[in-house]
Amino acid sequence: MCKGLSSLPSSCLEKAKEMRVKLSHLADAHHKHKVHDGKVFQDMETLLSTKSGLQVFRGFLRSEFSEENLEFWLACEEYRVSPSKTKASSIYGQFINPDAPQEVNLDAETRESLLAVMDSLCADTFDKAQQRIYSLMAKDSFPRFLRSAHCMEAIKSF
Repeated sequence: MCKGLSSLPSSCLEKAKEMRVKLSHLADAHHKHKVHDGKVFQDMETLLSTKSGLQVFRGFLRSEFSEENLEFWLACEEYRVSPSKTKASSIYGQFINPDAPQEVNLDAETRESLLAVMDSLCADTFDKAQQRIYSLMAKDSFPRFLRSAHCMEAIKSF
């Protein structure tokens, strides 16, 4: 016979309640973030793969004074497709150099490793740095974006 929920330890019941609340929030977020073409602002990859998503996210980052992260990520994408010494120098000068006008937040190790390979460039030269910035946006900026007026307005306009 089933003893019911009362036979479970209270810690299990609390965990179950927490999971139910989290799942409820995820379901609500999923429904709130649908756009006209069936896509959802549910992950960075989807957001960055659409022109409209990119535009809205850029506007949000601009409002938070962190647009340089997206600009760096986009410059790295362009570099990967068409690598050149000129583009690499431009990316380094614009985003990596400690005095760069749009300096991105990279750890010293990543910054130093980039400086070390600037003489022997290849298509994946900026991959590690780009991934760090992508992770930063995905963990920090993107969740705030989903809760922002920018996102809500974009969803309403679609």
